[in-house]
Amino acid sequence: MAEQKKFIFEVEKGIEAIDGKPSMGPVYRSVFAKDGFPKPVQGLENCFDVFRISVEKYPGNRMLGRRVIVDGKPGKYVWLTYKEVYDIVMKIGLSIRSCGLEKGGRCGIYGVNCPEWIMSMEACNAHGMHCVPLYDSLGAGAVEFIICHAEISVVFVEEKKIFEVLKTLPNTTQYLKTIVSFGKVTPEQKAEVGKFGIAIYSWDEFLQLGEGKHFDLPVTTKSDICTIMYTSGTTGDPKGVMISNNSIVTLIAGVKKLLETMNEELSQSDVYMSYLPLAHIFDRVIEELFINHGASIGFWRGDVKLLIEDLGELKPSIFCAVPRVLDRVYSGLTEKISSGGFIKNKLFNLAYSYKQHNMRNGDKHQEASPLSDKIVFNKVKQGLGGNVRLILSGAAPLATHVEAYLRVVTCAHVLQGYGLTESCAGTFVSLPNEMSMLGTVGPPVPNVDVRLESVPEMGYDALSSTPRGEICIRGDTLFSGYYKREDLTAEVLVDGWFHTGDIGEWQPQGAMKIIDRKKNIFKLSQGEYVAVENLENIYGLVSAIDSIWVYGNSFESFLIAVVNPNELALKRWAEENGITGDFAALCENPKAKEFILGELSKIAKEKKVLRSSEVFTLIQCHLTWSVTFSPQLLRRKGLNCLNTIRTSLMPCTKLPSKRHLVQRSWVLGLGSLTLYKFIAVFFLPMFTCCKYN
Repeated sequence: MAEQKKFIFEVEKGIEAIDGKPSMGPVYRSVFAKDGFPKPVQGLENCFDVFRISVEKYPGNRMLGRRVIVDGKPGKYVWLTYKEVYDIVMKIGLSIRSCGLEKGGRCGIYGVNCPEWIMSMEACNAHGMHCVPLYDSLGAGAVEFIICHAEISVVFVEEKKIFEVLKTLPNTTQYLKTIVSFGKVTPEQKAEVGKFGIAIYSWDEFLQLGEGKHFDLPVTTKSDICTIMYTSGTTGDPKGVMISNNSIVTLIAGVKKLLETMNEELSQSDVYMSYLPLAHIFDRVIEELFINHGASIGFWRGDVKLLIEDLGELKPSIFCAVPRVLDRVYSGLTEKISSGGFIKNKLFNLAYSYKQHNMRNGDKHQEASPLSDKIVFNKVKQGLGGNVRLILSGAAPLATHVEAYLRVVTCAHVLQGYGLTESCAGTFVSLPNEMSMLGTVGPPVPNVDVRLESVPEMGYDALSSTPRGEICIRGDTLFSGYYKREDLTAEVLVDGWFHTGDIGEWQPQGAMKIIDRKKNIFKLSQGEYVAVENLENIYGLVSAIDSIWVYGNSFESFLIAVVNPNELALKRWAEENGITGDFAALCENPKAKEFILGELSKIAKEKKVLRSSEVFTLIQCHLTWSVTFSPQLLRRKGLNCLNTIRTSLMPCTKLPSKRHLVQRSWVLGLGSLTLYKFIAVFFLPMFTCCKYN
């Protein structure tokens, strides 16, 4: 790879295996950091400085906006300027200090993205307090754990989530002293918390709490912790990832350098749609980046069905998404095009093929086919608001066919990134107009060092001609450790290197491709290695399904999987085959199940993950309602997955008893699993996927 790589350069040589330690590949760095890592802007010492400096530079710029509802109908976005937000943040900070909190205290924030979320966060930043997000997707069990583990004394909470916080009482009263609603508070809620000696305030009441009082802002340094973000533990309770000011300001400097190098730098005129959870590091650092540039952040209404309408009104210039969102965009577009009639379908496909051909031959997307963009693809662009110039996908792998499709039809750069909470999100990101990076997460950002560490038991060699191994990261963006869990910190932070647990493969030009997961490999009972993420990625290529979850362990010779069909695809298939019924009825139709299984079998044979003589075995089931459960909850109750599916979820008639299956471990990173309208639970036979290429 040495003579071919274009986007990375070597800073340290590889190391051979010695004394039982695996070999390690060379250390690489982005070519955009040839002259050293970019330094943060002078005076940018902490996250509050990010906000404060922008207030000084852009006081009248639009900062935070939300749609107003007039006569039950959504209106225009109404904005607060940077100076207006600053004034409110100062009031919040005084009120928090009036509650007795000092620098280093912990404030929880619980709810969907909104201006109050950001203002509460900035107040914590101003006074050196630790902002601790409470996951909007988690129930009271996790909320209770985080409040107690982080010793949170003040919780800011979305109005409709107050009930979830009240459910943690009295178990959290040792720490929790104040609840602040983003909206109103009812007399009943005041009476309920009063029983436990806890104060509760509406948003307006809390803003007045600090009136007439004065507290100096403490000195906050780069090394101070600014947030503790809890991530799902692999074997138990959530882990609190401590992120320092330095991690975030370093990341901002690196991303800024990267965007400038790509001629896509942000400016104060950029607009961002805030809908990905601020409780996750991905959206948090993106919004910090926008604030750093004096740009505008508009918030969605909290309903995914209304997201496209909100995009049309806000007209963002940058759109960040997780693959699930982009998969829906892809499915919706392909379905609409297929049903548009022969002429429209033919015209679209011709324009698509022509533009894609030119892009693969090196043309920039803006130059590949301007006429096609204007006549054919403009409607797609308008569907995202009309101004989007960059789409960034993160948090999970984006299917290559979806990425390739969106690069052509959206008239925007579509980039895929990779990072973890522990690495402050961005570690790799693909580059604009580089079609060779399809299916990869691109080269490292210009503020980290990266190397691969061999994993001999999986057959991955970091020193081979095609380097493969566990991705290890070094740099100032790394987390400061797991809160109160030095033991877990020591497991993943070794000699300054963070071990991600993800298996990567360097591509010839210097991009990274995620190919496997180290910790989720296991042997089936016949001694065959299986990596379930690899299987999920392959079966996830089937356009007729929205998602698939695969599980197995060393006590059995087979795997199980749960599949969620794509409603539009299933209805289209039914129409083509003369079958009637709503989505729930189609999920019960044996022919529909045969269709889904057939599609899965096709991709299995195409990707050579099934032996030629093996087929799927279907277990009939009748689940058509919604239910959510977490692996941690199941484990605490001593249940195994298959028994849970049998007794709690679906009255199957042929589900065999496999008492050992899914008893020991869960797919890493699967914090919770939502099941709805599943078509089948079925056994996957033996696979030969350990060394899938």
